[in-house]
Amino acid sequence: MCGIWALFGLDPQPLACICENFEKIKHRGPEAFKFESDTTVKNGYLGFHRLAIVDNLHGMQPMRLYKYPHLFLLCNGEIYNNREIGQEYGFEFVTQCDVEVIIHLYANVGAQNVARMLDGVFAFCLMDIESRRILIGRDPYGVRPVFRLSSDDGQLAVCSESKGLMGIKKRVKSKQLLEPFPPGHYEEYEILSDGRTKLLTRVNYHKPGDKPSFKAYTPWNALRSADIHGNIRTLLSAAVKKRLMADRKIGCLLSGGLDSSLIAALLVKHAKEENLPYKIQSFAIGMEDSPDIIAARQVADHVGTEHHEILFSQKDVLDILDELICQLETYDITTIRASIGMYLISRYIKRNTEATVIFSGEGADELAQGYIYFRDAPNAVEAHNESVRLLKDIYLYDGLRADRTTSAFSLELRVPFLDIQFTSYYLSLDGASRQPQGGIEKYLLRSAFDGTNLLPSNILWRHKEAFSDGVTSVKKSLFQIIHDIVGNSISDEDLEKAQLKYLHCTPKTKEALYYRNVFERHYGGQAESFVPYFWMPRWVKGVRDPSARFITHYAADVKNGETENNVA
Repeated sequence: MCGIWALFGLDPQPLACICENFEKIKHRGPEAFKFESDTTVKNGYLGFHRLAIVDNLHGMQPMRLYKYPHLFLLCNGEIYNNREIGQEYGFEFVTQCDVEVIIHLYANVGAQNVARMLDGVFAFCLMDIESRRILIGRDPYGVRPVFRLSSDDGQLAVCSESKGLMGIKKRVKSKQLLEPFPPGHYEEYEILSDGRTKLLTRVNYHKPGDKPSFKAYTPWNALRSADIHGNIRTLLSAAVKKRLMADRKIGCLLSGGLDSSLIAALLVKHAKEENLPYKIQSFAIGMEDSPDIIAARQVADHVGTEHHEILFSQKDVLDILDELICQLETYDITTIRASIGMYLISRYIKRNTEATVIFSGEGADELAQGYIYFRDAPNAVEAHNESVRLLKDIYLYDGLRADRTTSAFSLELRVPFLDIQFTSYYLSLDGASRQPQGGIEKYLLRSAFDGTNLLPSNILWRHKEAFSDGVTSVKKSLFQIIHDIVGNSISDEDLEKAQLKYLHCTPKTKEALYYRNVFERHYGGQAESFVPYFWMPRWVKGVRDPSARFITHYAADVKNGETENNVA
């Protein structure tokens, strides 16, 4: 996990302005930084903040190789098939750094074949001063973030987070657009004589459900068509195994829900097989004896992790809420609520442990139809389409939450459920089999691991719980705590005026207005491009709040004492 930053063709900027904006993403890579330009590209700058995960000695960027001195690479990512590509094409690697393969691919098989051949997560910007080209690419689900600032007269800037571009944006006088670079895309630009750029190609190289263009980690012919459960186990296990690539200590987030528990169990299993010289650490957060704390403790005992329990209070929420919104770069209600625990747990990991690479269960609800509202899907086709939509936009919501809360404390997140081969296979299965069965979400995923003893049965079949209830005590939910906090800051009059002040995604509650006001202080003018819509459940009538606690099914489950972690 690192931070990339580049400017092309902007009018000469004061050095203080450049440094100030470049420094705003230093949390993504606090161990070293490098900043350079090349005289052949007028007003072009490349900057990099490094968090060393692989090859501490030779992994600094902008990366340049003796064989290709005209190429400059910035990349925040992990490429799991870098060695396989190298062997297939006979590339001679100079470093042990996995992203080096991007330079070799560009130089040998062309810009159009770079992103589509990478099995991994990445956001990269490659500059070719010989051909005067720029290539920008992002992984299929946008696990690694990157923003693009472009103007109608050819000024271009890229950065891992928008906060590194807001100051630059103010200095661009022509018509401009600052937005997240779309996942599963690459763009190629020409560098003009004055250093400005011209877009040549924009390609959507991968969509959710597509089969990968690269050679699969698990050969497709190794899967047995009649053993769907076995194939699911094989591919998810492989997704975890390939992500062990790291020279730093590995840990995992553990809520005690299905998703994080499966990943934790598989992680411990593969860590033992690979003889990692330390015990995997797991981390759970909650208030007092919250449901998540209790369930996570059981899972940790079962799989054998070095377990940490982090307790937080209402004061902790109050203390970090504003800085959290700034870090997230969003005002989406669900995203902010679900980020509170993850932000606090990441802070604990950074301050108290040496764990740097963190596994988590993000992506399972989107892929495996884990949200409670999937019970109301009209049919299997609409349920499938909703799953694809959620995956397509995950970089704006759960993916954003996972990245920003961990990167704020210089941690690198890894999300096996968003593995390209695994998602491709899972989405290819019969649509009806992927729907909730008997009121149980993710039934197919649970069934695949039933009887394996990987997890205790009560954890494997634990029902869905609203996030605000999972992490807090029976005395007071996180939902109530937040409402108490914002209620003291927003008046009824403020809320009435909100519909005139904010036309896009107009806040309907004091909580939503509070979030929006904080967002606008840092990212004024970006409301539409950063948050196209509020995350809300589908097919549910009369619900204006995204929390699962307002869905009829959830209320019934809670009454019956059946719970599991949810995001809202």
